[in-house]
Amino acid sequence: MSGSLCGTDGRSERGDAPAREGSRASCCEPKRGVASFELGIGAVVDDEGGYTSVAVALALLVSLSLVCSLVSVAWVQNRSADVQSVADSAALAGANVVAAYSTVATTLDACVLTLGLAGMVTLGAGLVVSAVPGLSAVGAETISAGVKMLDARRDFAMSAARGLEAVEKTLPLAIAARSAAVVEANEGEGSSYIGCAIPFPQESQSDFSALEADVTGDEIAEVADHLQDASDRAKDAQDRLDEALHEGWLADCGGEPMNMRERADSLAGLLVTENPHYPSPESWTFGVPLLRSRSYYARRAAIEAPAGQGIRYLTDSECRLAFYEYALSEMEAGYYLELPDGSVDIDLPSLPKNTGEMQGTCLYTDARWPCTQEGGRVTLHSTLRCPGAQGASAGEASLSQLDAGAVARCPTCQMSSADMGKVAAASTSIDNGYEYYWARVVAASLDYEVAADDLAAAEAEMRDYADEGASAFEEALETLASPRLKICPPGAWGCVAVVGRGEGDLPDSLENGFAAPLAVSTGAAISAATLAPDFDAAGNDVLTRFLEALGDDIGWGCAGVLGGIGELWAGLLRGYGSSADGLSDAASEALSGLSGTLLGPVASWLNDKLSEIVRAVGFEPADLRLRKPVLTNSQNVFDRAGFGQVANARELIERLPDAGDPASIARALGQVVVNELGGGPYAIAELPIPGTDITVPLTIDVGALLGAGSS
Repeated sequence: MSGSLCGTDGRSERGDAPAREGSRASCCEPKRGVASFELGIGAVVDDEGGYTSVAVALALLVSLSLVCSLVSVAWVQNRSADVQSVADSAALAGANVVAAYSTVATTLDACVLTLGLAGMVTLGAGLVVSAVPGLSAVGAETISAGVKMLDARRDFAMSAARGLEAVEKTLPLAIAARSAAVVEANEGEGSSYIGCAIPFPQESQSDFSALEADVTGDEIAEVADHLQDASDRAKDAQDRLDEALHEGWLADCGGEPMNMRERADSLAGLLVTENPHYPSPESWTFGVPLLRSRSYYARRAAIEAPAGQGIRYLTDSECRLAFYEYALSEMEAGYYLELPDGSVDIDLPSLPKNTGEMQGTCLYTDARWPCTQEGGRVTLHSTLRCPGAQGASAGEASLSQLDAGAVARCPTCQMSSADMGKVAAASTSIDNGYEYYWARVVAASLDYEVAADDLAAAEAEMRDYADEGASAFEEALETLASPRLKICPPGAWGCVAVVGRGEGDLPDSLENGFAAPLAVSTGAAISAATLAPDFDAAGNDVLTRFLEALGDDIGWGCAGVLGGIGELWAGLLRGYGSSADGLSDAASEALSGLSGTLLGPVASWLNDKLSEIVRAVGFEPADLRLRKPVLTNSQNVFDRAGFGQVANARELIERLPDAGDPASIARALGQVVVNELGGGPYAIAELPIPGTDITVPLTIDVGALLGAGSS
């Protein structure tokens, strides 16, 4: 229905009354004399105020037109805005490639450093063990293991440097390929995109010289050889020292049932304070029997008396008294000194056990025997109580004068050199005599003094070599610690994605007769992404992941394979990056574990010195948190690269080609792209597992990394 029709008389066709003045119908009155049909307000609203069918139809038509137009406009706007989302995704994809490389490079750097440190700690332990008398063979084996580990570290580091350098040269192509794949994946009905991400810096600025630094244990191994030789001599001297000490202790108070202590108690009745017992040689020294003998001979001289009646008993007693007084004077002159350098100075007197030996002492040469004038000659007696001593006193004479004929021998007491010489003969020859055990002590003391001097000389030489070894250790450790690997691959500052959008028509499903056809015009967007540490990755750092993967690759898990040196390396890996002192603490702890053994003075000093060196050298702290790509203002990346944002963004957009593969797109944007990795799996390096014959190849899938960009 097109609306109401008005007649010429002002009435409607229904015969209604004429319209009143001011009514709605008045506006529809035709000019008199003219026949026409006009559409007025009555066509949409009737006299009762309701909407007519015409009004409803018009409203529906307008609504459909608006809806269709808005849908088309919204689609165009969404497609126009999608290019920014695509650029964001492409930038994140490029940064994700850099993140993956950073993880690999950090892991390899950690492995190189900790392998070297494990080798150094092993060499240090070898030096310490080499300084332990009796463990030279173990020290040599440990040194050999440390040298092999440093050799493995060198080979691994050089291969890692070559591998990382090749990967960094290929990174721009990988970034372009992965980001271009994301751009292509966003194409759909009515939308087409082209573009990729380019890294900044565009070329590698990494420094791999730290990986190429050669750290060898040759000098340490040479010092260790000398140290082991001196250690062997010290071990021989220590064995002789211990044997002599044990022998002296047995003779003095350790032997059963008789010994010097027991004889001193039985023969002289010494007090316990003068005649102590020592249950073991550890607390006993050669000064003990010297003090005991002083008390013994003083007591024997004090209680000496003839064993019977008659001149023969009297002579024997006088000879014994002379011997005891002589022995006491000798004991008083004897000494036992322990010197600061570990040697000893011992002078335990040897007592004569026969006439020949007596003639070499003052017992023979000292004028102590009384003489009288008998028959016109000076006659020597054992004592003035001798019945033959009747004449006037003629002073004193020696046994040597008697033997020389300067004085006459008394026919009554018949005192002679033989009488004096036989005093200690029996007590020295059989085990019930005090002098028997004293002779054993003296012999042991001579062996002990020689052994102690040899030990002191060997230990002095060991200290010299230990000091030399510590210096070589410190020098090698400083070479290992500095410089550190500086990683700055392409994309380290960020990746800038440039994405262009082609023209696009509305999809068929949106075409209709209610709205004029629309099209999406060409456009472009730019975005940037960089790497940020993942603060929520506790227990999920680079090396935690690596150790888990390593255990899977080995097959049995690290705990089952890594033993000894391998466990040391794994512990250093776990300590790497934990703090600024994480490595130093782990290495120092490994060395301090030797302190529980009986190291000896030189080894203990060396162990403490090496631990101190490790703590003092220090290692740069490593940030091992996983990196994740995050969007950033492209201005930040351009500023870091030294470019102006507006000019460079416009230039990059203008360079975008209409079509091409990722490599050609990257080249059009000014990026040099090459493939240094080939097409299949690429082994960056082969990691030796310390303590085993296992090597684990560290590979990347080049095909997955480059995708279509490998062309």
